[in-house]
Amino acid sequence: MGKVYTHIPKTIMEVYQGLPEGTLAELIDNQIYMSPSPVFKHQKTVQLLNQQLLSHFSTRANGEVIIAPFDVYLDETSNAVQPDITVVLEESRQILDENGHIHGVPDLLVEVLSPGNRDHDLITKKDLYEQFGVKEYWAVDPETKLALGFTLKAGKYELFSDQIGKIESVLLGAPFSF
Repeated sequence: MGKVYTHIPKTIMEVYQGLPEGTLAELIDNQIYMSPSPVFKHQKTVQLLNQQLLSHFSTRANGEVIIAPFDVYLDETSNAVQPDITVVLEESRQILDENGHIHGVPDLLVEVLSPGNRDHDLITKKDLYEQFGVKEYWAVDPETKLALGFTLKAGKYELFSDQIGKIESVLLGAPFSF
């Protein structure tokens, strides 16, 4: 159930925060984007990557892995996203509110492409993540199995990986396959 307003929302962030829990929506540069639920190949790819990331951190205990739907507030006014997978390393842990959401910039974000959102993930969200300084961004295509990995260097994303079926994380120093 969504928030019951006792007043008219004054900001787009208030409108976003009033959406029903679990709504697949994001707020990017003061514009709300909504999407249908993901398809099977998308979810299977998220599941495979999530399992490997959880396994990676289970032996190191130096980070958290969170899957969508889960809000990541890049700022408090106009940008809240729901990446497919979010990684917060121990040194960034202060951005994770264990009773709420993430408020700040995660270390690594993964988006698994869907037929209807390719440009949204490869252009709009990639540019947003670069602007906010997300250290590493993966865009993974479940159809072709192409994994694009971008790392932040001098404030700009550089492609570090474009492999089929796997990605070797610069940030985590480990390979992940799907």
